[in-house]
Amino acid sequence: MISIQEISKSYGNKTVLEKISFNLNAGERIAVIGPNGCGKTTLLRILAGVETADSGRISKTPAGLRIGYLPQKPVYPPQISFGEALAAGVGDPDRLAEELERVSKDLAGDPDSASLHARFDDLLAALTYAEVALAKLPGILKDVGLDGMPADQDVNSLSGGEKTRLNLALLLTAEPEVLLLDEPTNHLDIRMLSWLEGWINAYKGAILLVSHDRLFIDATCNQMLEISMETHGGKVYTGNYTAYLEQKVQERVKQWAAYQDQNEEIDKLKKAVEEMQNRTKFHRGGKADAAQGDKFAAAYFANRSKRVIKRSKALEDRVEELQTTKRLQKPGRSWEMKLDFAPVGDSGRDVLVMNNLDVGYGDQVLVADISATLNAGARTALVGPNGSGKSTLMRTILGEIPPLSGNIRLGSRVQPGFMDQEQKELHDDLNSLENLRLLSEQTETELRSFLSYYLLTGGDVFIPTGALSMGQRARLALAMLVLKGCNLLLLDEPVNHLDIPSRSQFEQALQEFNGTILTAAHDRYFLQNFAQELWKLDDGSMQVIRRGELGEEYWRELILELGN
Repeated sequence: MISIQEISKSYGNKTVLEKISFNLNAGERIAVIGPNGCGKTTLLRILAGVETADSGRISKTPAGLRIGYLPQKPVYPPQISFGEALAAGVGDPDRLAEELERVSKDLAGDPDSASLHARFDDLLAALTYAEVALAKLPGILKDVGLDGMPADQDVNSLSGGEKTRLNLALLLTAEPEVLLLDEPTNHLDIRMLSWLEGWINAYKGAILLVSHDRLFIDATCNQMLEISMETHGGKVYTGNYTAYLEQKVQERVKQWAAYQDQNEEIDKLKKAVEEMQNRTKFHRGGKADAAQGDKFAAAYFANRSKRVIKRSKALEDRVEELQTTKRLQKPGRSWEMKLDFAPVGDSGRDVLVMNNLDVGYGDQVLVADISATLNAGARTALVGPNGSGKSTLMRTILGEIPPLSGNIRLGSRVQPGFMDQEQKELHDDLNSLENLRLLSEQTETELRSFLSYYLLTGGDVFIPTGALSMGQRARLALAMLVLKGCNLLLLDEPVNHLDIPSRSQFEQALQEFNGTILTAAHDRYFLQNFAQELWKLDDGSMQVIRRGELGEEYWRELILELGN
């Protein structure tokens, strides 16, 4: 369907993609993986026609292939309503019919006008599409859970998950043959993730997607396209994400073996060169002694010395070649977040106690009759559909929203820190260093060293925070929590904008954190590996589920079934 041949793209002197080649055929689901900033979004934008490649070729079969593109962060005009967004996405049949009638009248007066004929054909095609799309739209909106959305609802007031579902709905009305999905799982709750997995697996066309949800990739994709941060090239792996990891481990083992073999060969050659140089000295000494007597012996030693020197030079050239042009690079660690939480102050045993707590806004109770205790060192995850009250409960714990009834208290010596989905605690007009200076009097050198643990290095620390990528903003927000010395972390979807390597390292770092963690999360892989307890919110109530009481097998099944 699409053949990509040696696509390259640079911005100024910064290379992003270098000779990327692969094919996307009918029925294939390819996940583009790699660290943030490696060019995943750029690749999708080039294939969608939003950007152009500097070189390379893209072939589509057939030429009129219908391609649907879901951007990572869709932008809507201010004060546009839900109904207006739908009309803009599929077209307004009444408006199109009126314009078609005007063009038809103009054609009657100028029947030979090529531009009017072209305009008439375009309008007729747009009207036909709009009528068909509007007929399908109610069913699609129901599938994505937006059938009850008021037409006058301001689109910019929707949650991230609702915006993603709106864009997906508009995309599906066109019945694309190829889908380009840039982080479609961001902001979706587990129930919608489960629906999207089922829909993708039933889809007959081809899909190229970017996602950081490892279980989602495992369940939906049959190939991985890895983009390297170092070479900017791409490599295709057959199989899902789990199979890709196994292949990467095998590759790493082979790379280390080849690297060690080369080092051993270099050491042996250097020793051989040294021995030959010593033998050359001996031959020269023999030649000098022979010159005192037998001239034939002198000639023998001279020829022998030349042969040894020649062989020694050949070995030296081989060593030089292995150490320069044919030198194998030492296999490095995968690009990942070097997050390292410093020790924090101890809190009391009961970090958080809630009794008969109701949370919500005004007269609207989102979750009622919560009675639960968060113990020191707990790793607890808040799960539930979007809108079930996860963020509201966190803000109630922090004292930002008053409880509607019941009581809530923090334990002794508890220092809470909150990271929301939008990282609102960051000052967008300040750079990373300036944000940290608001919390610490350390020197610039010390603060830059601290930021390096969060992969904010070099000139990145001077970029205004508002211009940082979402992944960079998330890492900066985490750095600020750690710098504050918080011993209770309240994290609202903390891994949403982290790439897969960073998510893995993030999980490891949280396990090392010696404080208490309460996090809202939709990443099932993260939940499987991190959480020891779930606070499940649904239908206005909260259920506490403990891992130790279920056993590992039932725990894994529970996580997978959360979306059902």
